Amino acid sequence: MGASRVRWLLIFWMFVVSAIAYLDRVNISIAGQAIAKEFHLSNVELGGVFSAFVMGYALFQAPGGWLADRIGPRRVLAFGVVWWAVFTSLITLLSPNLTGLLAILIGLRFFLGIGEAVVYPASNCVVAAWIPSAERGIANGLIFSGVGFGAGITPPLITWFLLNHGWRASFWASSLLGLMAGGIWYVIARDTPAQHPWVNAQEAAFIRSGLPQASSSAHGREKLSWKEILGNRDLLAVTFSYFSYGYAAYIFFSWFFIYLSTVRGLNLK
Repeated sequence: MGASRVRWLLIFWMFVVSAIAYLDRVNISIAGQAIAKEFHLSNVELGGVFSAFVMGYALFQAPGGWLADRIGPRRVLAFGVVWWAVFTSLITLLSPNLTGLLAILIGLRFFLGIGEAVVYPASNCVVAAWIPSAERGIANGLIFSGVGFGAGITPPLITWFLLNHGWRASFWASSLLGLMAGGIWYVIARDTPAQHPWVNAQEAAFIRSGLPQASSSAHGREKLSWKEILGNRDLLAVTFSYFSYGYAAYIFFSWFFIYLSTVRGLNLK
């Protein structure tokens, strides 16, 4: 019998989680017109709701990574998926007549961002523990391709729910998918290959032999100070690059669907 391939099962499921995370963060932009109409929101107010997610998502990336390192990506990611399923669905319980409605909407989206902030830091922990160096490019590519897959399925899926069952149903469906994905992840995942009953000796040996020396031993890790991290020019350059990309990308994620509908006159289909 050859080596098991449990590591690729986990990477595939990270792809699925990544796609659902995109679905849960972008569904509001597709349903935005219906939500704004029911809750009597202006574009400026709707923009505040959109931006609240990004603030929570940005501020809790580092804490999310710290938690994944501290208690393991299996539990952190499972809890994060349940967290964002809850905060995705809570918006459906709101009424247009609710006092402080805008602040509540902003708060719900902010807390959704907190939950989703753990996805990629946790996936980095999974890759670090499970994937030999020679396979990490493929593994990370598969995980991040979940964003593209989510981008492909979100508009037709949310539009179908909007046209047939209303915007609330689209959020319930998003939440249900998240809960299912998180439950399956908790069942199939473990923090390390040594903890997983499905990993045979051949796969364990292959993974262990391909890990960087510092990753294969807890004692080999060196902690960097925040001063060293924030003073690293390469890190600052990559951060600025991704900030520039993200700024433009989130305009499209948030507003392009609404723009095409309201300005260019395209219908939902």
